Amino acid sequence: MSTKILGIDVGSVQICAVIGQHDETGLKIIGIGTSKTQGIKKGVITNIELASKSIKSALIDAQRVAGTRYEKVVVSISGAYTKSVDSNGVVNVPTYEIGIKEIQRSMSESERRAQIHSDYEKLHILPYNFKVDDQEHIEDPLGMNGSRLEVQTHIIMAQKSSLSNLRKALNLAGVEPDNIVLSSYASAIATLNQDEKDLGVAFIDMGGATCNMIIHSGNSIRYNEFLGIGSSNITNDLSAALHTPILKAEDIKLNYGILLNNANELVEIPPINEDGKVQEVSLDVISNVIYARAEETLMILAKMLEDSGYKNSIAAGVVLTGGMTKLEGIRELAVAVFDNMPVRIARPKEMEGLYEILRDPANSCAIGLCMYGAGYFTPYEIDSEKKMRYKDEIVVKNKILKDIVYDNGVKIEDKKNIEEVDNKIFRGSTLDDNYIDDLRIDDDRTLQDELNEDLNKKEKKPNIFSVIWNKITQLF
Repeated sequence: MSTKILGIDVGSVQICAVIGQHDETGLKIIGIGTSKTQGIKKGVITNIELASKSIKSALIDAQRVAGTRYEKVVVSISGAYTKSVDSNGVVNVPTYEIGIKEIQRSMSESERRAQIHSDYEKLHILPYNFKVDDQEHIEDPLGMNGSRLEVQTHIIMAQKSSLSNLRKALNLAGVEPDNIVLSSYASAIATLNQDEKDLGVAFIDMGGATCNMIIHSGNSIRYNEFLGIGSSNITNDLSAALHTPILKAEDIKLNYGILLNNANELVEIPPINEDGKVQEVSLDVISNVIYARAEETLMILAKMLEDSGYKNSIAAGVVLTGGMTKLEGIRELAVAVFDNMPVRIARPKEMEGLYEILRDPANSCAIGLCMYGAGYFTPYEIDSEKKMRYKDEIVVKNKILKDIVYDNGVKIEDKKNIEEVDNKIFRGSTLDDNYIDDLRIDDDRTLQDELNEDLNKKEKKPNIFSVIWNKITQLF
């Protein structure tokens, strides 16, 4: 069974809509649509009607390319709207075995204890450290024995009014979101590898009008921050310095976006008004303007990293993605600005689908949103819809299943023998108020009764060797 997932990156310069098809073989990108953003400035919606038209235009293009409609929608929200806080929760484990319910209870307790302003709504509750009894730094407590479970969480919040405005713009465009995800979180899903997450990494999505930073350490996001500067600032600088229209300045940036250029080649620059004359400008002048803004942006980001307190916790260095990273020479400049730390320019991970979409770092967020909808998220999370997400893969192995529920229409409706259940891998699971022991099969028995009966039958059934041995002994 496949699911069509629509990811909408609501950017300040461009709206990008990507459609992915998710089935048992993985995720395949099948469509993309883009439109120039209107009604949004530096991540903030300033005109709901114009924003909705931009979203609808990108959505129509994506559906036209994909040739199909979507079934699930995941939308990004800019870091401009967000704040974050760390919290912790402690719960008793009466059964002495930690299951999904206990992990959810501990995360909910950390949510309850967090100091959250009434004007903000929780977007992501992300655990980064567990403690079982006296054992600290537990990566995954599921299935462990203990009487006490403690969790430390990073809670990302968004302004209620901003979320409401985003939902209104989406509804006007005919879209009902299933999840809203922090844009940098989505981009990180599409680009970071497991080694970088394990070692700790500073991830920066450098977009058209904003830069969003997250620090991934301790198996989850530990820090997130926003900067209202992007590649459009370079365009404005070029327009002002060269006295040329914005559109021509954008073309110059795209065609001659090299940070270090000593060429003597001249470029013709049209004037802002019709009375002026066409002028010729050296490429060296253009590269100096671009270099100055790119260096300033990276220096501010380096200061943000220093102030975060996590600079010594990112052994994997810095990973950059987004449209601004297409400037030639930005990696070398970033290495110098970030004190010779390792720097990688990241594109979306290799997967099946439209090649040109997957190779463009500007599409990282939209692809990451599709991946989030397909189940590629941190091991445990309470999402924007207050649902518990856990494990992108859970193998069910001869155990009580009452703590496990399946998302995206993945249900056990037909009778299955124990071997089928043993080998089944469920992706993108979520936990809500329904449990699997409430699900009924054909004859009104619970799933657990069905599995127990199958297991008993399997145990009682003699194997071929015992049958032969019994016949031989009867002959004598």
